[in-house]
Amino acid sequence: MTMGPSWRPGCRRHCRRWCHVALVGLLVAVAGACTHNPTGAASPSAPVPAAPTTAPPVSDPTPTPTPSASSTALGLAMQQDLRPQFQHGPKPAEYQKYIVLHDTEGGGTPASVVAWWANEGQLIAAHFVIGTDGTVLLVVPLDVIAHHAGFGDTGHDAAYGVPEDGRDDRRGTRPVGAWASDYGMNSYSVGIELIHKGQHAAYPQAQLDALDRVIAYIDAYYGFESTIIDHKAWRTGNSDTSRAFATYLAAYQDHRTHT
Repeated sequence: MTMGPSWRPGCRRHCRRWCHVALVGLLVAVAGACTHNPTGAASPSAPVPAAPTTAPPVSDPTPTPTPSASSTALGLAMQQDLRPQFQHGPKPAEYQKYIVLHDTEGGGTPASVVAWWANEGQLIAAHFVIGTDGTVLLVVPLDVIAHHAGFGDTGHDAAYGVPEDGRDDRRGTRPVGAWASDYGMNSYSVGIELIHKGQHAAYPQAQLDALDRVIAYIDAYYGFESTIIDHKAWRTGNSDTSRAFATYLAAYQDHRTHT
């Protein structure tokens, strides 16, 4: 408050009384907001802790929002559940080349998929998981290697220009055979996992819209467009993405949206 020539001592008493009343009103309003429970459920006795970031969790923690200017501008409501055991080395922007699309070939939610990955113990995860309702979960930071692509056909490191340069710690790897011995794609890509089951089952509109926004977010994050492939392009015989996704994949590769 600027005190001009007309300010008088009496104004001080008036301002003091007004501020006291306003403070009491504010405290009452905040107390009411904190106790309001529109669902009628019992209020928790303690705050829900955020997902751990220093030790591998064995539970299924509640994802927390990850606001950012670019995701908000794109209409992307992204949550995060970052797990250290899924992080396998640095992936600076100069190494980013591909976006690899996957299907879970199972049901559930993004949170339950991440919990299964953690409990399964192979240290495999994608950077993003997208639920059938459009929920987006960030599991591995974009500038970190995730083991989402696994082993690819022998010769694919050279074919895709993804040499194994020692940045990947390769923890948890399990070779699948001499025919698929290349492991470079993980170090040069972002993995997106779509919750989907069945080769011919439809992909919900909310999920496809969310995938559009995630791809746009990745493009904005790096400042360039990465080549989009699906998992079976990297390793012959993979089921993901499904046959039902073929038309969408072609659209994404052509103009980066599903329509």
